[in-house]
Amino acid sequence: MATIVIGSVPTEELALAHTFEELPDVTFESERIILSGDDAVMPLLWARNATREPLEAAIDEDPTVNNVNLLADFGDELLYRMDWIDQVQLLLHMLTNSEATILDAHGRREGWRVRVMFPDRSHLSETHEFCKAHGMEFTIESIRQMDGQPSGRFGLTEDQYLALITAVEEGYYDVPQQRTLEELAEEFEISHQALSERLRRGTESLVEDTLLVGTPSDG
Repeated sequence: MATIVIGSVPTEELALAHTFEELPDVTFESERIILSGDDAVMPLLWARNATREPLEAAIDEDPTVNNVNLLADFGDELLYRMDWIDQVQLLLHMLTNSEATILDAHGRREGWRVRVMFPDRSHLSETHEFCKAHGMEFTIESIRQMDGQPSGRFGLTEDQYLALITAVEEGYYDVPQQRTLEELAEEFEISHQALSERLRRGTESLVEDTLLVGTPSDG
């Protein structure tokens, strides 16, 4: 069964550590990460909180990066394609030996936070053993097995998923509102307090599993 893992990796064990030292406020968010040969990966990265000239000066001096190309410049957001050529053994292992998919990665000075989908728990165990054997730090923050339901992709229970989808489809979030909480609760045959809690918890889980993936954990 497919397993989604959220974990963190120190910048010095992945990429762009020098860039983060030069520009402590810069953040990166992956658009995608793919293989680029036997000893490199090629990410598409959104860079934020940095202007183009000092950022590219820092990247040019970064030993973990090669073949950097600017694809889009939106002023406060810059999209780059580049090769990561050093300290990427962990990602290479995930993408090859463990047959994993890097769903997204968020980098900042404190470290990289990644969301990875493994084919099953055994492949995750292989990655854990690889890190242990090579002295690498990959701190797992959450593990979730996908049960084949759409809700499983977003960290929701089936009840939360159905409540959120129904609320959107029937106009609960519209302005003006098309359906009230009480009307939706009658449809689900539960109290409006119970439905309100279901929507609240579902929204919280959805935000944590998507929008807050790149936010450093409290630990």
